[in-house]
Amino acid sequence: MEHVYFFTGFPGFICNQLIRELLKRDDYFTKAYMLVLPSQKETAAYEITKIKQEMQGTIAEFVIVEGDITKEGLKIPQEMNDHFRSEVTHVFHLAAIYDLAIDEKTAQLVNVSGTNNVNDWVRGLDNLERYVYFSTAYVAGIREGKLYEQELVEPVGFKNHYEKTKYEAEVLVEEMKKEKPVTIIRPGIVKGHSATGETIKFDGPYFILNFLDRLSFLPIFPKIGRETGCVVNMVPVDYIIQATSYLALYKEGAGKTYHLTDPNPHTATEIYELFVNELYKRKPKGTLPLTVSRGLLTIKPVRSYLGIEKEALDYFTWQGVFDCTQAQTDLKGSGIVCPRFSDGVPAMVDFYLKNKKDQRYQIQIR
Repeated sequence: MEHVYFFTGFPGFICNQLIRELLKRDDYFTKAYMLVLPSQKETAAYEITKIKQEMQGTIAEFVIVEGDITKEGLKIPQEMNDHFRSEVTHVFHLAAIYDLAIDEKTAQLVNVSGTNNVNDWVRGLDNLERYVYFSTAYVAGIREGKLYEQELVEPVGFKNHYEKTKYEAEVLVEEMKKEKPVTIIRPGIVKGHSATGETIKFDGPYFILNFLDRLSFLPIFPKIGRETGCVVNMVPVDYIIQATSYLALYKEGAGKTYHLTDPNPHTATEIYELFVNELYKRKPKGTLPLTVSRGLLTIKPVRSYLGIEKEALDYFTWQGVFDCTQAQTDLKGSGIVCPRFSDGVPAMVDFYLKNKKDQRYQIQIR
């Protein structure tokens, strides 16, 4: 049977890489529709050209569909929706606001209302084989301890509006499991490619690289806060792409939620030390109290100079551990394993150093 894909979140990096991987993995991939905002149509067309060039010999057809997940019916003309009803077999919903510092209104509009609109649209598909939703492992909010894939427990609080709205959106998609074959993907903190270091923006762990780079004039690099043993779960984008494409086509993956997280994560202190050593071939000395660090990052000129969002600090002190047994079990035999974070640090830092002055990679600090 032919597989006809529909994607939101194109031409975003994870989405365009996922399409490439699915083309390699799925022999039945015949067509892909990409829902794109009108303002991104030109960029999307360019990315499709690149995909065709890289995937020489593919017979798959690529079609840009102008629309908007924040609008009812995704703002797709009804005559097109009538056609999609019988044609689309696989839907990947990746479009979202991922900024940790985003305001609540915007996050609600895109992450929650947008997902609700996509769900309603998916309900109208007659031949759907899989609906894959990109969530985040951090729907756990401020819950700590061991966190399991089969859980979707509302925490007493969240670290930011991004987490809160992604939780609310996942609740909506979880309900869809009663109606459609749904697979929910919960990645950890996504970093660049494990071998090349390639990424599209310097956020998450790259904030620490910004911090260290912009304070390179200091004679020493103090640790931030005392050692607490908390781990920071970072996963390379290539693992996310490979695992998602496999699980999306895995028959038993329907109805499941997967933590695509590192089964052997490093502590925050270990990560910091790895960065300092890779950048400057030395070890951190002394300690900068966490209260001082938080205080400094409340001052916008300071965090703008350091290139770090104040919300990022929460992830280096949070005491949660993600259990990924279900993902590891279902990936067994596929040859897909999560690379060790430490093994990818040299490539990660090298890519950062080569591109740190390119403002296309640096995000706007709020």
